[in-house]
Amino acid sequence: MSTPSGTPVVIECAINGATRKTRNPNVPRQPDEIHADVLSSLNAGASIIHAHNANFHLLGREAANDYLAAWRPILAERPDTIWYATGVAASSIEDRLAHLEILAEELGPAMPMAYVDPGSTNVAWLDADGLPTGYSYVHSFEDIKSFFSFCDRRAVAPSIAIYEPGWLQTTLHYHRAGRLPRGAMVKLYFCGPYDIFGRGRAASYGLPPTVAALDAYVGMLDGTGLPWSVSVWGGDLMETPIARRALELGGHLHVGLEEYAGDRRPTNAELIGECVALAIEVGRPVATTAHTAELLGINH
Repeated sequence: MSTPSGTPVVIECAINGATRKTRNPNVPRQPDEIHADVLSSLNAGASIIHAHNANFHLLGREAANDYLAAWRPILAERPDTIWYATGVAASSIEDRLAHLEILAEELGPAMPMAYVDPGSTNVAWLDADGLPTGYSYVHSFEDIKSFFSFCDRRAVAPSIAIYEPGWLQTTLHYHRAGRLPRGAMVKLYFCGPYDIFGRGRAASYGLPPTVAALDAYVGMLDGTGLPWSVSVWGGDLMETPIARRALELGGHLHVGLEEYAGDRRPTNAELIGECVALAIEVGRPVATTAHTAELLGINH
C-alpha cells in the first residue's frame, strides 16, 4: 500500500462539545476561553474548528448571540477561519435550524460549514446493573433533507457525521443522486471505551476503532472522491491503529476535547500537536486553511 505523500492532512478540532470543566479543566466554555483556544488550535495546525456555545439549550436568537459573542472577535482577528456551530436541544426541525439560519444570514461566507447528522442512534451509558441505558438521538429522513437543503440554500459545506454505517448509506444516496451539497466532508466517528458524556465505560454506538472497521467504511466510500476523516468518541484517537491507517489511505484526522476521554487532561493544542507529529511521520504535510478551503471547494 502506497502512502499518499504530498497530500495535505486536514486536522479538525472539536474544541468543547458537552465536556465540562470537571472532566477536563482545559475545555473552553466561555467566549474569552473559546477565543484563546481557537487561536491556539489554529496555530497548532488545525484548519477546521467545530464549536458548541455555552448552553446547548438556547434556541434561535439567544443561541446565535451566544455563538457570536465568541466568534465575532475570532473572525475579526482570523477572518479565514473555517468553522461551524452545532445543534441545539430542540425537537422540531425549525428550532434545530433557527440559530444556524441567523448565523448564516449575519456572517455570510464567514460561516462556511454546517453540521449534518444523517441518521439516528442510541446514545448509551451503563446503569447500576451494568446494562446500557440512555436516549435515542433521532433524525428522520425529512430532518436530514432539511439539513442538506439548508446547506444548499445558504451555500455552506456540510460536515457530515457518521455514527453508524446506515448514516453513511444515506449520505451516499444523496451523493449518487447528485444532491450532496458542495464541500461535503465525511467524518467517520468510531466508539471508544467511554460513553460520549464521560459518565464511564460504555460502548454507545457504531463501530470500534479497529483497522477492520475503518476498512469497511473506506470500502463503502471507494470511488466517491469524498474527503473523509476519522475520530474516536469516548477515547483517544492517537492510541488506536486507525489514525495512522487513515493517513496511509489518504484520510484526515478529527480530534478535540469534545470527543477525548482517557487518563490524561490534554489541551486541544496538545491533541492537534500529536496529529501533526503523526502526519509528519507518515510523510504527509499538514493542511493550511487555504489548503482545506481548496480541498472542499469553499469560497472563503
